[in-house]
Amino acid sequence: MWAAGLKWMFLILATLIGAGYASGREIWQFFGYESGLAIIIFTILFTICSYVILHISFTERSTHYFPVLERLVGKKLAAVYDVLIVFYLFTVTVVMIAAGGATGTMYQIPNWLGILFITLMIILIFTSNVEGVVSMNSYILPILVGGLVLVLVIYTRHEQINLLQDWREQANWQSAFPFTALNILPVVAVIGAIGKQMKGKGELWIASIGSGLIIGALTYLYNNDLMHISHAIPHYDIPLFYILKNYPSIVLIGISIVLWLAIYTSAVSGVLGIVSRFQTKWKGPLWLQAAVLVLLMLPLTQLGFTDLIALMYPIFGFANLYILSAILVYPILNRYKMK
Repeated sequence: MWAAGLKWMFLILATLIGAGYASGREIWQFFGYESGLAIIIFTILFTICSYVILHISFTERSTHYFPVLERLVGKKLAAVYDVLIVFYLFTVTVVMIAAGGATGTMYQIPNWLGILFITLMIILIFTSNVEGVVSMNSYILPILVGGLVLVLVIYTRHEQINLLQDWREQANWQSAFPFTALNILPVVAVIGAIGKQMKGKGELWIASIGSGLIIGALTYLYNNDLMHISHAIPHYDIPLFYILKNYPSIVLIGISIVLWLAIYTSAVSGVLGIVSRFQTKWKGPLWLQAAVLVLLMLPLTQLGFTDLIALMYPIFGFANLYILSAILVYPILNRYKMK
């Protein structure tokens, strides 16, 4: 039970901790000053939503996300959100691939070469089955989360940042809702693909509570460090690199690898959500479906990492508020089915 629960937990975290999040750009887009309460609300909302989605996927024994959508919003709206999810996953994966190029430029690696490398690595992982993609996260995510936490804790201690600052003013509390809505849609997409693999409800509790607490604590810690460097954020595509600018080069290289892993796992999760949705309609090999999909994305990567996040993430966050509401009221309307 614990092993399976942790596997689903890492899969959920893989959908969240992509380039936008790991770089700090996505967190600053929604939070910043006066956001401590917002992050606590986000943690609670995300934990509840993760459990509801896992429960529906487990009950439906789903292999893609559409049955989960139907249970949440009905057949008619499910068709609308089906299109929105595909568009969202497509766009976010474009952002991840663009970020793969942006990360390489820190080391004078041409942007196109970084994009080509991450593209080939995405296709390569899909030469295994869905179980192989899920298992990959079990190995990569502890390294990713551990690396981020280590850097942020060291920076917090070095700069003597007060983690309890800014609690008398909490004007930004409402940002918890669009931020949760933004992050819950990919969870619906990815978790919907593995419902048939779940064995018991204990796994659902471990995955939902674990992922909620980890992402909540990490977001709070990261946001405090970002407030400390707010003056520099407009000048950096990846604010995390400003935090690291005075560290030894070996640390910068290590965190660059961690950041690239975040980009990679998020991109893989996005592609998994899309190919699992259309796998029943196209019987070709999984890697070929992934290859065609990623090749269609490549021209859009030239729009730029920062511009894509600034434009698309707030739009998706507010567009998804309805499905967030549907997830939150689902346990009330279906309290007997949830037992």
